[in-house]
Amino acid sequence: MKQDASKAAKLSDEDFLELVNPGETPTLKTIARISGLAVPTVSRALGDAHDIGVDTKKLVNRIANGIGYVPNRAGLRLRTGRTNVISLVIPAEDDALNHASKLTNSIAQELRGTQYHLNILPWFADEDPLRPIKYIVETRSADAVIFNMTEPEDKRVAYLLKHGFPFATHGRTTWSDKHAYYDYDNTAFMRVAIRRLAARGRKNLLAILPPLNQNYAQDMANGLKAESRLLKLNYHISKNVNSDKPADDIGHWVAHRLEQSPEIDAVICTSSKVAIAAIVSIEKRGLELGTDIDVYGKESVPILKMFRKNIIVELEDIGAAGKYLANAVVHRLSDPDLPPLQHLEIPKNIAG
Repeated sequence: MKQDASKAAKLSDEDFLELVNPGETPTLKTIARISGLAVPTVSRALGDAHDIGVDTKKLVNRIANGIGYVPNRAGLRLRTGRTNVISLVIPAEDDALNHASKLTNSIAQELRGTQYHLNILPWFADEDPLRPIKYIVETRSADAVIFNMTEPEDKRVAYLLKHGFPFATHGRTTWSDKHAYYDYDNTAFMRVAIRRLAARGRKNLLAILPPLNQNYAQDMANGLKAESRLLKLNYHISKNVNSDKPADDIGHWVAHRLEQSPEIDAVICTSSKVAIAAIVSIEKRGLELGTDIDVYGKESVPILKMFRKNIIVELEDIGAAGKYLANAVVHRLSDPDLPPLQHLEIPKNIAG
């Protein structure tokens, strides 16, 4: 027997669950019975149809969540051409301090309560990064995709633009005017780092950057070169290691550079892992952090100040990035004709 919709709206999630019959697998009919609405109305509410009222959508989604309703993906795809799945394609990494988990969590939190579900698809360093993207597009296993580690002329972006498939990137590309993205201004980050180190009297800088084929690494290198030349500082960009290498490799290379160039008085580190590896090597040489030499680190998880109080830190808000990217793909799916959402985060310490 159906409930009255106004009465159903006053029930709690626990009340909804009690209205599911023993052994019943929740379906659209179950939601319709509990809500007092017709099955087509329930289906359209779950699909965020424009002609369904906000209160009705809230009620239907509350009931669906309360009773543990899981849509039949195959049936949904046949009816609407949609899967209600958004895929996050991220590199498989063994670095516990990387920002992938925070990015994943923030996207998942933002999609919570919507009709969209998050699917994680990893890709590995020894394979073509286009492979998982092509798989999603060719199998139509998701409605949109989010990915990071972009290159200037990223072939994943070129492929998705060619096929008109919805996506958003964590990072910009040559074609950023054509797609949704969230990025951190890494050129500004590096300029700020150089100014702050120069203000502390540092003159000989060592920088450990991400792989230089990636767009954000090139932005960092450009900021480092421009600001160092402006302030007449010496700098060296590591060519033997990058921020993706194991911590032991980074530490050994820092020790070697300090041995070869004892005049180095600052190390710019573009991840927490790099900063910790650098500090261990510095202290093994008997140098005092913050006095003999500075370490300037960028982190996505606030941990470095707990490791050493004298490190200089810039925090990149990965949580904000994930939230924005989730909204960007939902925005694209809701109305493909609207301009893509785009945002560039500016470092908080840019004034100083």
